[in-house]
Amino acid sequence: MSNLSPSPTPPDKPTPSAGPMAATPLTRAVLEIDEYASTLGWDKPARLFALVDTAKLRKSEPRLASQLGLDQDDAGKSQLTPIEQDEVPKGTPLDKFLGTLAWPPSIVGCALTVERLMLPPSAEASVPEGLSDKQLAKWVAAHPDRQEVRLTVGVLRDGSRESAVRLREKDSSTEVLTGASLVPGLADALAATFLD
Repeated sequence: MSNLSPSPTPPDKPTPSAGPMAATPLTRAVLEIDEYASTLGWDKPARLFALVDTAKLRKSEPRLASQLGLDQDDAGKSQLTPIEQDEVPKGTPLDKFLGTLAWPPSIVGCALTVERLMLPPSAEASVPEGLSDKQLAKWVAAHPDRQEVRLTVGVLRDGSRESAVRLREKDSSTEVLTGASLVPGLADALAATFLD
């Protein structure tokens, strides 16, 4: 299993979201990652982030915190800092890649952003039965009601979850949907990276 940790060199740090203030640190982190991914454009590979406690990072890694612009205390609020990890290997199925991850204790959570094609619930009844994964992906890609989305899902060691869904046709921070149970399968896969 690989053991990912924050990079000792200045990593890419998502820029703060221009969206509304979110209720929890995890929601804010997920929205920050979504906003960062939106600055990179569409048709990008999946991106993995370690989530670290900002106050602990300031204390244990003051130089890194300073390089990331985190050297100012934010009124004692508990915050999470997303740190982008190495690229997800091309050609490796996401579930297999996630199955190889293990996080050190300093990592309090993780998040992933990935683009997918989705169908509205009304189209799900017309999905042909017995299709392989490849056949299903091809069928969805050809469906006239398909929608391109960017999914950003974050989980914490304590079981907290949050998701953000951005539709390509409504590519705006004000149109991002959030909720803890929007992408349960991906949240489960990310949560499993914290199991011993």
